Order: sequence, then structure tokens, then C-alpha cells
Amino acid sequence: MNKLESYIEQLNAPAKADRLAALQNIADMFKSGEIPMPERNEDTNNHVHTTYSFSPYSPAKGVYMAYMSGLRTVGIVDHDAINGADEFIKAGEILGITTTIGMEIRVNFESVGYKGINLNNPDQPGTAYITFQGVPHDSIEKLDKWLGENVRKYRHIRNRKMVENINGLVNKLGVSLDYDKDVLPSSMAHDGGGVTERHILFALTHKLMEKYTTGEAMLSFFEDDMGITVKESAKKLILDRDCPIYDYDVLNLLKSEFVAKMFVPATDELVDVKEAVRFAKEIGAIPSICYLGDVGDSVTGDKKAQKFEDEILDDYIPVIKEIGFEALAYMPSRNTDAQIARIDALCRKYDFLQISGEDINQPRQKFVCMKLREPGFKHLEDATWALVGHEYAATEDKEAGIYSDKTKAAFPNMEDRIAAFKEIGLKYRR
Repeated sequence: MNKLESYIEQLNAPAKADRLAALQNIADMFKSGEIPMPERNEDTNNHVHTTYSFSPYSPAKGVYMAYMSGLRTVGIVDHDAINGADEFIKAGEILGITTTIGMEIRVNFESVGYKGINLNNPDQPGTAYITFQGVPHDSIEKLDKWLGENVRKYRHIRNRKMVENINGLVNKLGVSLDYDKDVLPSSMAHDGGGVTERHILFALTHKLMEKYTTGEAMLSFFEDDMGITVKESAKKLILDRDCPIYDYDVLNLLKSEFVAKMFVPATDELVDVKEAVRFAKEIGAIPSICYLGDVGDSVTGDKKAQKFEDEILDDYIPVIKEIGFEALAYMPSRNTDAQIARIDALCRKYDFLQISGEDINQPRQKFVCMKLREPGFKHLEDATWALVGHEYAATEDKEAGIYSDKTKAAFPNMEDRIAAFKEIGLKYRR
């Protein structure tokens, strides 16, 4: 292992100080000319998960991967957690890449008339994923406290029940999972990180890999023991036992086909949507609804074909606006051109900021969304710089944010607001 490889490996070290020190060493190698700098483009990605939710990448390594991919800006969005933000910001400063800060939670939509209706959560009707985007830096600590008290505390209780359900399915096969010994150590729960279904299933993955040491044996577990019909594309991955990221391929199949067998519906950890939006605005963040859209063939291999918001979208978006959401977040590579055109028209009609990003939580995913390089997507790049502008402006003064009454009075039209905040954001272009 050479010096650079050693530093890259240290980007996922247990201690934040060691991760940032390794990143600084890499930055010094760039500056000295010891290693070539990557070609930088104007690509942006506002939806990168880190080890503070589930990801192969620490905040420092996530920023490094974004930089090496040529991104101009990169945004952290962790499930139920914001404590990776400080490291993410510092990493951006070290490498010279603009960052944005956010987090993602599931909220309860039953109080606004959506009980039993599929929104954007494949696992539970009546609930939806939302994000807080452009979190002011001086609000990170307050947001972490809110998440700990209202979400993570209750999430652990539900997680333990899901582990019990898994054991009920696999104990008879000689496989056993322990939440404290197997799941928590793979997370950043000790530092305010979220613990997700993926953590549980990743721990199960490694237990299964210990027992089923060939691809054929693993495939037999899914097909014969669990009664799961495995698609040919996934079957090829499961049979390739020598793949260096084999555990993530097993995880994807578990996430797609196994969750329903162990899932426990969320209750106490689900903040009411109105309260979540209220709190987002209290801390100066942009409350954003996530759009999934009906899924045909899952791009990432971790979702079944399923219907979501598309059939109700024309009625749903006005409700979202009335609740107080200010933005809509989506992933262009996962949607059809028709879905994107429809979302774009609705966002313009209801004055929503459009936030784009590619969900990064596994090594096969690319940081660059090639779709954004196509004609007609320049507005998403502009919106990203406006998001950057909001984050820094709101850090200085919450009333200076993109959706404050003061700002809306000065710029009633969203396009004018985006132009004004893009100008602010570009001051932080690195």
C-alpha cells in the first residue's frame, strides 16, 4: 500500500480527527503536485449519505469521492442525523469544494388526510420522506438535539423489534443477530448517527456471508429458505462471491425483498409533518418534500416496482404548499422525462425550489448525475447555488434566508429569488 492509498483508507478511520488529518495530507499532495488534481466540472449533488446514516463513506471520504468525481458542490443528507455536518463542512474547506448541509427523516402525513395512502415511502403508507436542506451552521446543534429526542430515541426501540423479527426467520437456519453486538457497532450511533434498516440488514448480510460461503449457497438461502424469486440481474451479483463489494450486493437484495418480512411500522419516531415543517423554519432550514414517483425497474436494485405519488400528484402538491414546504427534492436519474417535466411544471406553478441529488449510500452509485448535463437542466444547477446562498445567508441571519417574509417581499417570484441567492452562493464557489 502506497502513501496515497494509506491516506484514502484512513478517510474511514474511527476518529474524526484522524479522518480529517488524512484528508489534509491528500490535499497537501494535490497542492504540491505529487498527485494530479481531478478535472472539475459544474456538476452538483445535494443528496450524499455518510456513515452517520448508512454509507461506505465517512463525511470526509464522501467529500473526497465527490471531489475526485469532479463535482463543484456536494451536499450531505443523512437519515435522522446531522452530526456528520461539521466534518463535511471542514472536509469541503480542506479540499476546496462547496458543501451544503441537510438531513432526511420520515414524517407522519395522516393528520393532513393521507392515512393509508402511498406517498414516497416504499415501506409504510401514510408517511413520507422529507429533507431539511440548507441547514444554517449555527442550527446544527439544535437540530441534533431535536432529532435525538424526537426520532432516534424511538427508532432504536423499533429497530430492536425488527431484529427480533429477523431472528424469528433465520434462527432455525443457525443464524442469529444481536442489536447491541452486531448492529450498533456498524453505525455512528455513539456520535449522534442514525441507525437504519440498512444497518440491520448489513449486519445480517455479514452473518449470512459467514454461513453461506459460496454464491450458490447464498442464492439457495434466498430462493429455497426464504422463498424469494431473484431476478436474473441480481442473481448474477449474488453468484459472484469474489466481488469486492459483494456484501453491498447482498444488502441490496435484502433491502428489496426482505424488508417486508421483518418490518415493524414506525409510530413514535414519526414527527407530524406540520410540526416538522414548523421546526425546519424555526432553525432556518428549507423544508423540502422528496419526490419518488412510480417505480418501474429500480435503478439501484433496492426497490420493487411500485406506485407512489404520481396518481395523486395534482392534488398532493397544493397540500404540500399549504403545509409550508418551500422546496421539492428529487433524483433525476431515477425518473422518466415525463415525470421530470410534470414535476418541473408543478414546482414552477407553486413556487417550489427544485433540489436535485443522487442518493449515495452504496459503492455502485455514481456521484455525478449525467442526466443533469442534458439540455434543459441548467435550472437545477442554478437552484443548487441558490441553496448554497441560502445556507450561508441564513447562518448569518435567519431572516435573510430564501423563504423568509422579508426575502419574499423583496423577491415575490421564485425565479428572482433563485437568481438573487445564486449570486450569494457563487461567492462560496471553490
